[in-house]
Amino acid sequence: MHFKEVKGILSPKNGMNISRGCIHGCIYCDARSKCYSMDHDFEDIEIKINARRLLEQKIQTKRKKCMIGTGAMSDPYMPVSENLNITRDCLQIIEKHGFGLAIQTKSTLILKDLDLLIKINNNAKCIVEITLTTFDESLCKIIEQNVSTTKERFETLKILRDNGIQTIVWLGPILPFINDTEENLRGILNYCIEAKVYGIICFEMGLTLREGSREYFYEKLDRHFPGLKQKYQHRYGNSYILTSDNNEGLMKIFTKTCRENNIVYGNDKLFKYMSTFEEKNKNGQLELFE
Repeated sequence: MHFKEVKGILSPKNGMNISRGCIHGCIYCDARSKCYSMDHDFEDIEIKINARRLLEQKIQTKRKKCMIGTGAMSDPYMPVSENLNITRDCLQIIEKHGFGLAIQTKSTLILKDLDLLIKINNNAKCIVEITLTTFDESLCKIIEQNVSTTKERFETLKILRDNGIQTIVWLGPILPFINDTEENLRGILNYCIEAKVYGIICFEMGLTLREGSREYFYEKLDRHFPGLKQKYQHRYGNSYILTSDNNEGLMKIFTKTCRENNIVYGNDKLFKYMSTFEEKNKNGQLELFE
């Protein structure tokens, strides 16, 4: 871990990452791709030490309240004390100024900040996004080595539900020849149904590989799934998008299950929902602000 002072903290679309790099060890991680021009080892987490001050300054200049998104490129709940402290400080700033929050993680450590999530949700809109890829717990520990297991994330979704916080699941990536099965999909969807998630983001059944992430992925295949790298290379070559051969059938199950259980799907619809600020009126009802 190392520290860096940065010049800005919010993107033009109000996205925020308080760190760069990750120690989760997910074998499919796109953030390892060379296109992101990271100039340090991926596991050497770079903490944006002035993130709190920059966020407070930026929020105070905004003419309208908005949703602040975080976690898209770097999980805000990696088990590093400084990272966790800055995450909490940033949530306190968001809550103090009455802004909304859409936060993405794979970690149960988010429950350490449940009090702040509830406070944000009491006045505006708070959405927690949690990634689920693999129903099988033993497989989860291989492809997502250092994060909370799928079952632990499911329990977190239920706790958030019980506290009135909307949740959205990122379904995927679904890895061809590994977890692209009906059993895996139905297991995850049953978790989503029981947890009463608001919606599920799904970019079909497959994954993406670029320079940097591809080499890491294949290294892990050689270690945990001998012979599978060669099968990938024969089937997909150097393609960016690796769509499962089971995609069509699995997507039919996905859309049918969502419709039958009133789970919102359609990525454009969900991204718009997560980026649209809503404020609670005196009756505790959300009012839309364009």
